[in-house]
Amino acid sequence: MEMGYDIAAEKGYYLKTREYTDAELRILIDSIFTSGAITDKEAHALVKKLEKNSNKYFKSHVAHIHCTSSGKNAENENVMTSIAVIDTAISKGKKISFSYLQYGIDFKLHPKRDIKYIVNPYQMISNKGKYYLLGNYDEHDGISHYRLDRIANVEILDDNRKPMKKVKGLENGLDISKYIAERVYMYSGESEYIRLRTNEKLMDALIDSFGKTFRVEFGEGSDIYVDLKCNPEAFFYWAMQFGQNIEVLEPESMRSRIKQASLSVYKKYKD
Repeated sequence: MEMGYDIAAEKGYYLKTREYTDAELRILIDSIFTSGAITDKEAHALVKKLEKNSNKYFKSHVAHIHCTSSGKNAENENVMTSIAVIDTAISKGKKISFSYLQYGIDFKLHPKRDIKYIVNPYQMISNKGKYYLLGNYDEHDGISHYRLDRIANVEILDDNRKPMKKVKGLENGLDISKYIAERVYMYSGESEYIRLRTNEKLMDALIDSFGKTFRVEFGEGSDIYVDLKCNPEAFFYWAMQFGQNIEVLEPESMRSRIKQASLSVYKKYKD
């Protein structure tokens, strides 16, 4: 043991034990390359750092991964800087300002508006390969989400941020797991209770989308009734995705909305 490292001196020097196993490194590397939150360049740089924790044979085993980038990685090269600045602001309890970007028809990112957003930052969360800032837009009283790969030119302001208990939806603090489970596609706004009928074969998709926070009752045959709580905008798009396999029973407002949307789609494809 030398300076805290388990070193062997057989036919040269090498580490007998390492911080990560090859399988653990593989999982970390796969996660980096499938993340949509950072650029390809940043992903490769991170992987090279991780490879320093491996043995000399590991790199050849995972060399093919370097070519598997999906092409969907972020193009905003300021993500790492933004994360560091926002993290500091959250720790200090300060407001931030930033430019929020969106794609134009030239396939490039541009500021969504000329005036910077002023936001009270509370948490950064990961959901389905994307990173989001969860905060409160200073002029409103509810929760807002901002994708970190769309944020640029972040500045910490002198003003203290709004207390979390004064933000609608965060009065009792933030349960991240519950919050994400109720927002399949990270829409802002309050959640509502929804009841639907489907087949037990959809259980994998239900758990992937809503976690294990929903309740199930048996129906006839392989049918099941599901009671869950979800943001209505997020659930609407989820329901349209699985429309042929589910029937929304409650609330009537959601049932009617899906019916109208389905009719609209039908009209576009009918002969």
